[in-house]
Amino acid sequence: MARPGGMCDRSVMPSAETAAPLRPNGRPLPRRAVMAVVNRTPDSFYDRGATYAFEAALTAVDRVVAAGADIVDIGGVRAGPGEDVDAAEERRRVVDLVAAVRERHPGVVLSVDTWRAEVGAAVAAAGADLINDTWGGADPELAAVAAEYGTGLVCAHPGTLEPRMRPHRTAFDDVVADVLAKVLGEAERALALGVPRDGIVIDPAHDFGKNTRHSLEITRRLGELTGTGWPVLVAVSNKDFVGETLDRPVDRRGPGTTAVLALSAWLGASVFRVHDAAGTRRALAAVERLARN
Repeated sequence: MARPGGMCDRSVMPSAETAAPLRPNGRPLPRRAVMAVVNRTPDSFYDRGATYAFEAALTAVDRVVAAGADIVDIGGVRAGPGEDVDAAEERRRVVDLVAAVRERHPGVVLSVDTWRAEVGAAVAAAGADLINDTWGGADPELAAVAAEYGTGLVCAHPGTLEPRMRPHRTAFDDVVADVLAKVLGEAERALALGVPRDGIVIDPAHDFGKNTRHSLEITRRLGELTGTGWPVLVAVSNKDFVGETLDRPVDRRGPGTTAVLALSAWLGASVFRVHDAAGTRRALAAVERLARN
């Protein structure tokens, strides 16, 4: 448990059995699962469009699966502000890729990062197992799509009112309490709609509508989220709060990212959304070894 002031209790041990096992769309995942990012966007903040072309994206999927990714998370729209991407263009970017990856890697869990119900339905029909709703129910029909198709659902705390908007809120009375209220509400709503319980994941959404202080506070107190019994996803890879904390540009945030991931694993997180699947797999193996001793 975290102390009331937001500091982690240093005596806490990893809550390896806190969350129920995850099985999005009936596909079992390990206790700590690596989710690798593959974006079909020309303006990704990290790779600047390196995997935008179809064949480049497919090659990237091959690479991260070989590196040990348990989940591949495909995105067709940059998270931050940028060029307008309508639903038709988002479908063009992701649906055929999902179908190709499903055929090429039948054992991998396939996730798609979208907030749109119509895109969620299209990718679920093409073989996606998990819908990563980073924008936390901006389209209220998306959870019903997950229920209809039997896919899993990530319930996130975007901290903003609209997708792709980036106001950095500074007026949370308690950012972790706000996160808990939002994600637990979304998770219970999804469950009531018929999304399988073993497919629901909660995500505090570091940096989404939050400043660096908020993201650091969430990281310190992650045990409050993992203590709910819901599996927790952390998406911290190369994010601005890591860069601002260490004064590093986006291409030099790897060590800081690994530190946050290791701490999150120690505090009981279940899914780790990352750009470096191989490095994350090694970091999680170290945490698992420490936890056994």
